[in-house]
Amino acid sequence: MASYLISGLRVESDLALPGAIVAAASDAQPDITIVQGLVPDQLDPADQHGPNWQLAGDRFLLRVPDVVRMLLDGGGHLTWQCEQGVRPEDASIFVAASGIGLLLHQRGSVVLHASAVAVQGRAMLFCGVSGAGKSTMAAALAQRGYTLLADDQCLLTGLGQAVAMVHPDGRAMKLWQRSIERLELEQRSGGAVRDQIAKFYVEPEGSSTGPLPLGAIHILRETRSPDLAGGGPAIALHRLNLADAAIEVRRNAYRPGMVKRLNQDSLYLQAAAGAVQADGVWRLIRPLDFDQIDAVVACLEQHWHGLRQPDGKAG
Repeated sequence: MASYLISGLRVESDLALPGAIVAAASDAQPDITIVQGLVPDQLDPADQHGPNWQLAGDRFLLRVPDVVRMLLDGGGHLTWQCEQGVRPEDASIFVAASGIGLLLHQRGSVVLHASAVAVQGRAMLFCGVSGAGKSTMAAALAQRGYTLLADDQCLLTGLGQAVAMVHPDGRAMKLWQRSIERLELEQRSGGAVRDQIAKFYVEPEGSSTGPLPLGAIHILRETRSPDLAGGGPAIALHRLNLADAAIEVRRNAYRPGMVKRLNQDSLYLQAAAGAVQADGVWRLIRPLDFDQIDAVVACLEQHWHGLRQPDGKAG
């Protein structure tokens, strides 16, 4: 069994979790245990079900067709079983991503599909649809000296308290080959995320080991999107009100369908309210173009400079 520290939780797994940073051995009980075992084809009876999943109480059965079946129990235990002829290393990416993400949902946590960096002692998050450039944005900022907090999943705790906290993901970045080349990260590039896909694990220059207060959430949008065509600056930040922020935060949950199935909508409203009260939820409009990345970073840095400091003073 290997030990990892993922989203502030100690994870013990008999399956190597790609991209996860191995943690020091500890006598402490793990928060999450991942083991190989027999996984049923179905849960009977199931309270809810879909094409590749079933939910029965605090048990969740997830199937990645022709790859792996996973049984998640109470947010603390995951049993995995490869489909016939599948190697464990081919299943591990799904266990490390969807499996752990769903366990975090089961634990009643807010989990955003977001990257994050540390700025002025606070966590600045970047959300968006797949391919929006979340990882590339975080990698570009890390290249400029900002500490990486998370690449793919952001766990938020302390909702409803004075300050919500964002926990470090504890995993390497996952970047497309084009991003690696344009950001000159070849020396930090490791193995492929999946066979026959030009996406690779990249070790960050530095990463946070402890949680940080929630700062701002940035929703990434391209200028060429149909509803943004016809005007406006190529790079801009627009602050969202609470209603729009709540919609965007809920939409950018990790596996958003789980939010409704587990009756967690109120948690994501609290997360949006916490961000609005902190440094805000913003729509970051910019071209998805590497030639403009310096201008985007400059826009963000100017914006962050104007935000309040942790002592309440302006930047």
